[in-house]
Amino acid sequence: MAAVREWSEGMSSDNMKGLVLALSSSLFIGASFIVKKKGLKKAAASGTRAGVGGYSYLLEPLWWAGMITMIVGEIANFAAYAFAPAILVTPLGALSIIISAALAHIILRERLHTFGILGCVLCVVGSTTIVLHAPQERQIESVTEVWDLATEPGFLLYTALVLTAVFILILRFVPQYGQTHIMVYIGVCSLVGSISVMSVKALGIALKLTFSGMNQLVYPQTWAFTLVVIACVLTQMNYLNKALDTFNTAVVSPIYYVMFTSLTILASVIMFKDWDRQSPTQIITEICGFVTILSGTFLLHKTKDMVEGPGLSTSLSMRSLKHEEEDGFDEGIPLKSQDM
Repeated sequence: MAAVREWSEGMSSDNMKGLVLALSSSLFIGASFIVKKKGLKKAAASGTRAGVGGYSYLLEPLWWAGMITMIVGEIANFAAYAFAPAILVTPLGALSIIISAALAHIILRERLHTFGILGCVLCVVGSTTIVLHAPQERQIESVTEVWDLATEPGFLLYTALVLTAVFILILRFVPQYGQTHIMVYIGVCSLVGSISVMSVKALGIALKLTFSGMNQLVYPQTWAFTLVVIACVLTQMNYLNKALDTFNTAVVSPIYYVMFTSLTILASVIMFKDWDRQSPTQIITEICGFVTILSGTFLLHKTKDMVEGPGLSTSLSMRSLKHEEEDGFDEGIPLKSQDM
């Protein structure tokens, strides 16, 4: 208890608020998947399944309850960035996977393989490691300070490299390789996503300061960040939907999480200089915690359809068949839908 008290006293009030909001976000988002799936099953019993083009779920209150729960989770995640550094908030998104897996095991009676449980444990250990060693949030008094950070040479160079890479991917690689190489769509989503999170954080800080009595809406920088958020989110949604429509969700999710989280942490380190206020030991510990989360995430996704016992090979065959039926997708190479 003494160690916990010492840690909580060492963490700033803003970091604590950000941590609570990030954990709440994971709880709401993780639970929303289960509630929405229950709603989809209930709607499918009396109408056409969503997977074959039906929209009867729109009349199902349970599905809407899940959607509202997800929106609440996303709002909490947005608010978390206003209080805590991205290096603390972004990796904690993996906890929604644990919550979803645990609730699916309890409510939907979906079996969780032993390796899946190990994946959950790894995510918890990695998340705890990052929380214990996360840098303190930089004290910012105006959105103009964030703008100054965003227009420093280091972050301008990063932004220029990201935009160049995105345009090359969209103009050259998407038309030729988008349907056959999973990294093309996910690369666009992840690169743009790292910029969108920095803008979301800037907008969140502006709103936090406004609600505290220091109006930031009078600054053009606030609206500039808002436009960047809108443009980036629309681009992300477009190419993430393309990736999910073309490739297996079980493959898209972990790869997207790894790339998006890695690039977001890199952008935050460059723009907000999170690691300038930390020792090498703390930085290495955070990296180890992040790698631990990645390992747990991959384990969870790879074993989510496996069952215990001698029927493992059968379950793997069923898993492959299941993905082919649901996604029109064969897990061979290339990772492409066969009906495209």
